[in-house]
Amino acid sequence: MARARHERVTESVRKEVSELLQHEVKDVRIGFTTVTRVEMSEDLRHAIVFCSILGTDKEKRDSMVGLNRAKGFMRREIGRRLKLRFTPDIHFRLDTALDHSFHVEEVLRKIKSEDGGAGGGEMRDEGRGTLDVGRERKGEG
Repeated sequence: MARARHERVTESVRKEVSELLQHEVKDVRIGFTTVTRVEMSEDLRHAIVFCSILGTDKEKRDSMVGLNRAKGFMRREIGRRLKLRFTPDIHFRLDTALDHSFHVEEVLRKIKSEDGGAGGGEMRDEGRGTLDVGRERKGEG
């Protein structure tokens, strides 16, 4: 039962922070910011909000400064909207998973272009398209 409440509060905090960023926070430093996930402490007193921010490194830094400046307002609004006994302290973290996936994709494209696209085998991935598994090695298959 406590686990279900923890998940409900976590999801509610994620939704409210996203809503506040879209419609309420007017800081011009906050650019294209998406809340990717929220991790709550077990006692629900701390929320780590992971954000993906599009832009240059300077724009990302500026957005993080803007987010940290707006966290008092967001905390007050979350407390008002969710009516929790304790309103969680909000800590913003830059989510670099999207940047990492773009980098991996870029490296894979580069490898494929250097390879000349020759001899690549394909494999179906359960309705998600095809996976390129590369060339067969000499002497195999």
